[in-house]
Amino acid sequence: MLKVIKIVFIFFMAVQLNAQELNCTVSVNSDKIPGSNKKVFTTLETSLNEFVNQKRWTSFNFKPQERINCNFTITILEQSGNDFKGHIQIQSSRPVYNATYLTPIFNFKDDNFAFQYTEYEPLQFNQNSFESNIVSIVTFYSYIILGMDADSFMLNGGSNYYTMAQNVLAQAQQSGYSGWNQNDGSKTRYTLIDNLISPTYSKFREAMYQYHRNGLDIMSGETKKAKDNIGNSITMLKAIFDARPNAFLLRVFMDSKSDEIAKVFSEGPRYDTFKLKEDLMKISPINAAKWNEIK
Repeated sequence: MLKVIKIVFIFFMAVQLNAQELNCTVSVNSDKIPGSNKKVFTTLETSLNEFVNQKRWTSFNFKPQERINCNFTITILEQSGNDFKGHIQIQSSRPVYNATYLTPIFNFKDDNFAFQYTEYEPLQFNQNSFESNIVSIVTFYSYIILGMDADSFMLNGGSNYYTMAQNVLAQAQQSGYSGWNQNDGSKTRYTLIDNLISPTYSKFREAMYQYHRNGLDIMSGETKKAKDNIGNSITMLKAIFDARPNAFLLRVFMDSKSDEIAKVFSEGPRYDTFKLKEDLMKISPINAAKWNEIK
C-alpha cells in the first residue's frame, strides 16, 4: 500500500514539475486565402500549439491549475509562396480569488503581422539571435502575457518577463519586419513594451495590481472595499491620462476591461459613480455607451 502511495506521489510531483506556464489555444484562420489545399495552415497551427504549450517560459514550477489561459488567433489575409500577412489577436485571463469567474487581463490585436513559413519547418526560439518572425512574435506576446498576469498578483511582479520581451524585440529589430521599431507606428509591439517598462507609466502597473489583487480578488467577501479599490485604480489611470491623454496603455487596458468595469459598477452594493464615470468618459470616450450604463 505504501509503495502504491509513493508511486502516485512521485507521478503527481512529476506532473507538477513538468506543467508548463501557459494553457494556450492557437488557431489559424485561412478563410481569406483561395484554394482548397490548406494543409500548410493546419500544420502551422499544430506546430504553434506545441511550441507555446510545451516550452518552459520561466524557471518556476506552475501547478496545472495555475497555468495561464490564453489564446492566439491568427488570421491570414495574404499569401505569396511562403510569405504570409494578416493579423494576430492575443487574449489572456486569470481566475478571480474565491470565484469561478475568469477576468480578462490582456486583449490586443496586432496588425503588423507578416512571416515566412515552410510546412514542417521546426519552430525554435533563440534568445541570442533572430530566427523567425512568427516565433519571435508569439514568444514576445507569451512574455507579455506572463508579465501582465504577474503584475495583477504582485506589484511590479512582471518586470522580469518584460525584460525578456524587450530582449525578443531587440533581436528582431534588424529583421526588416514591421512592428519592432519606433518608427513603425504608435500601436505596435515596440510601443507596448516601451510603455510597460517606462517609469512614465508606472501608475499603469500599480493600477493593474490595485484593480485585480485589491479589487476583484476580495469582491466575494468585501464588495464595497473592492469597489473602492477598483475605483482608485481608475483614478490612477486618470492621472496617466492627465499627463499623456493619448497614452497607448490606456487603450490596452480598456480594450480588456471596459465591459467588466461597467458590470462591476452596475451591480450592488451602491457606489457613488459620479466621479468614476467622469474619469472613464475622459479616459475612454469610445466606450461612452458602456459608461452610461453605470448607475
